[in-house]
Parts: sequence; structure tokens; C-alpha cells
Amino acid sequence: MIKKHEIYKTDKWNMMTVEVQGRYIVLREISDQWGEETHTFLSRPALMQWVNNRFNKESYKDNEEEYNRIMTAFKQV
Repeated sequence: MIKKHEIYKTDKWNMMTVEVQGRYIVLREISDQWGEETHTFLSRPALMQWVNNRFNKESYKDNEEEYNRIMTAFKQV
């Protein structure tokens, strides 16, 4: 059984989805700068470690509401 979570989407070229496929967590990040990147995690703590490195709180100083929304969405995976 696959559960799909949409974390954020600004348009069809800037989005991130997470699929829980049994014991694997597959994250797909699509951006207009880098194309599509896929990351596979074996646990939620490994996913959250990646998230904390990828979405640095300092980068969202001006938009803390968006940072909180993204982090809440990842915690619900």
C-alpha cells in the first residue's frame, strides 16, 4: 500500500511529494532549476534529518509561516 503526501507545490515545476511504500519512504523533489531528484529513506528519523538539513530555518527568516507549514507537513508523514 502506498500513501502519497504532497508537501508543497508552487506550480507544476516546483513541488515535493513523499510516498510511503511499505518500509521505504520515497521523496521526489521537482524544481525548475535542478529537474527531478529522488531520495529513498529507510526510516522517518532519517527523513527528518534530511529535512532539517534541506530546509534550514535561517533560510526562512523572512517567511517563518511557510517554514512551519513545511515542517508540519513532513511531521505528518
